[in-house]
Amino acid sequence: MANPGYGKRLAPEQERAHRADFELLPKREAAIAGFIDRLPEGAAMDHKTLARHIAGYGQAAIRSALKALSHAGYLRRIKEQVVRDGACRWVTRTYWSRTPRTAAWWWEFCRSVRGVMLDDLYGEGENRGEGDCEGDGGEDSPPPTAAYRALAELGRTEPRLTLSAADCARLEPLAAAWLARGATVAHLNHALTAGLPEPLHNPAGIAKRRLEDKMPPEISEAHGRETVLRRVMVCLFCETTGDEDPLVRRHGLCAVCAAEEESDVPDTFRPAPGPVDVAAYADAARVAAGLPPRGR
Repeated sequence: MANPGYGKRLAPEQERAHRADFELLPKREAAIAGFIDRLPEGAAMDHKTLARHIAGYGQAAIRSALKALSHAGYLRRIKEQVVRDGACRWVTRTYWSRTPRTAAWWWEFCRSVRGVMLDDLYGEGENRGEGDCEGDGGEDSPPPTAAYRALAELGRTEPRLTLSAADCARLEPLAAAWLARGATVAHLNHALTAGLPEPLHNPAGIAKRRLEDKMPPEISEAHGRETVLRRVMVCLFCETTGDEDPLVRRHGLCAVCAAEEESDVPDTFRPAPGPVDVAAYADAARVAAGLPPRGR
């Protein structure tokens, strides 16, 4: 198992497991995919850990298989900014889907931050960010989080509590803590706008005071709840993001890591360039063993 909060995560909207799920893959990739599919959520999925638990395959073979599975759309590595128990942190997770997905599907999943709690907060489809998986014209900045949007839209309910972009960014961690503790956007909106004093001279100041003073209690669950603020797709083996390298968007691998597959094989095991003189190689081997070369 990976450290708590990290490791394997299941992608949403998967089909039920079936014996024929990976039958179209090559034998090695199918065996490794079947092993990963049976792992519980939170399990470590790096090539070194998998090589210690899958008999018959070394680290280089596992690494190559993971690259192939990423190309085929079965997995992506994603960094998530999450709020849990009132604290905000970044975690790295490997999302797995036994149903192969297109590059566009993975990119939308990454940028839309759906399926964690935000569908319950805003309603399905309202949180989706934009960005084209196949091109370079997508947004460079991540989509606004649920907490930021809740603060930015306060002015629609109460014009006197209209906040600037800087105010929303400064108060975002407090609002995110509310959502992490089970509050809905409607609850947050009511707590900040109801019964405002007259006149109101400092909207950001009173919003901060109410966010702190009216903070709901923590949810007492065995594993707590978390809110995902944003996701960033990264290369399967390094920290290169999809905004830095379009190959990460398409295949889950940056250009450097994608080109490393040949380097997994030592030079001594590579075929010699050009035509090979088999007889000369045989004679050299006999001489090295103390035997005379064959007469020809």
